[in-house]
Amino acid sequence: MMETDRNKILIESIKRLLRRGSTTHLRKLVNKTHGADLSVLFRSLSLSNQHKLFGMIEDVEQKATLFSEFDEVDFINFIENMELDEVVEILEHMPVDDVADLIGRMPEEKSGKILEKMKKEGSDEVEDLLRYEDDTAGGIMVPDFIALKEDTTAKKAIESLQKEYMDVEMPFYLYAVDEYDKLVGVSSLRELVVVPPETPLKDFMTTDVFAVRTDMDQEEVAKIVARYDILAVPVVDDTNRLVGIVTVDDVIDIFRKEATEDILKMAGVGEEFVETQSIVRSTKIRLPWLLASCMGGVVAFFIINHFEQSLNKFIYLAAFIPVIMGMGGNVGTQSSTIVVRGLATGRLHVRDIWSVVFKEFSVGLILGLVYGALIGIVAQARYSMLFLALTVGVSVVSSMTIAALVGSMVPMIFARINVDPAVAAGPFVTTAIDIISVFFYFQIATTLLGI
Repeated sequence: MMETDRNKILIESIKRLLRRGSTTHLRKLVNKTHGADLSVLFRSLSLSNQHKLFGMIEDVEQKATLFSEFDEVDFINFIENMELDEVVEILEHMPVDDVADLIGRMPEEKSGKILEKMKKEGSDEVEDLLRYEDDTAGGIMVPDFIALKEDTTAKKAIESLQKEYMDVEMPFYLYAVDEYDKLVGVSSLRELVVVPPETPLKDFMTTDVFAVRTDMDQEEVAKIVARYDILAVPVVDDTNRLVGIVTVDDVIDIFRKEATEDILKMAGVGEEFVETQSIVRSTKIRLPWLLASCMGGVVAFFIINHFEQSLNKFIYLAAFIPVIMGMGGNVGTQSSTIVVRGLATGRLHVRDIWSVVFKEFSVGLILGLVYGALIGIVAQARYSMLFLALTVGVSVVSSMTIAALVGSMVPMIFARINVDPAVAAGPFVTTAIDIISVFFYFQIATTLLGI
């Protein structure tokens, strides 16, 4: 059964039981449902019903999973009327990096009280993570990892796994450190169990370790994990001392978050989900972006107005303005989307700017020739004017070619000057393309039609 179908059935079943007040059946169903699935359900329930179901959950681990799936606004609203002791108990059953993430979202007064109430060792780890920026390797790392001295034997390492590291989140890698806790190598569990028991780690560990610094941007960390197909990447401080690891589940969350932010930025609606924005905030975010489009339209109006005599003489020129602007806008959006996503995933680099731009320019030219010929044929069939057909065809070619050039070059330039390229792919690119398309259309018409 598809995931969406299963969630839909779950949501309908829970809502039906809530309406009937079937507490016994609700309790059974809720406690059989995974916390991640409950989080999807909770988004469609009122706050009172959320608390009603939450109170039926018996397993603290399930509550912890549900906590970690909450969006920022929903989480803050949900815990507003909860007892502090209950919140702390649930947080203590969560991975430390998730706890730090949740506490970082809370108002300072409440987060301070929670940190005071948490167990000393847990609180210290959380406070250490809160020292780092949210979107850095230090902010998303897990401080629980397996690290042993490089001269530890395989036998001793296995004994340590069985006794000291049973609760480690990512036990697939064992990191080797020197006497100063500096990272010197890594070994997989497979390597550990196939070597003779008395073999020291330094004899079979891999010394070429892909490590990241605590201040590295989380998106760059995610790219490293994806590029080298590893389950976790170690995080080191300025002295190369091992301080944590970033696991693949966090990387998945990063890619999902960054992809969502890029899409929303490209649409000019900010970085947050629409459902978490108020009407006023949503309006304020969109207003400047639409102003850019509005100004572009005004500029296009003045360009068209400048060629008013040409339009009066050849009124049918106006019929092709929408298709020329539309084809250019679509190609520009395609090119900018490809480039922005390529930069976000690491498949494209700023140093590749000219090869990327040339490729998109070539694609735009080919597409322009195809559609220019097609629309030119339509113009010739409708008006039986060769130069009009040629004007429309050449305008489509120039519009689509320039659009591909602008759509690929602008995000690359933005990336080079350390501005988020997703910003360039929204109204900025489409507005620029609209203006350029109209201008070139009338310039070409003036030249070929002798206006």
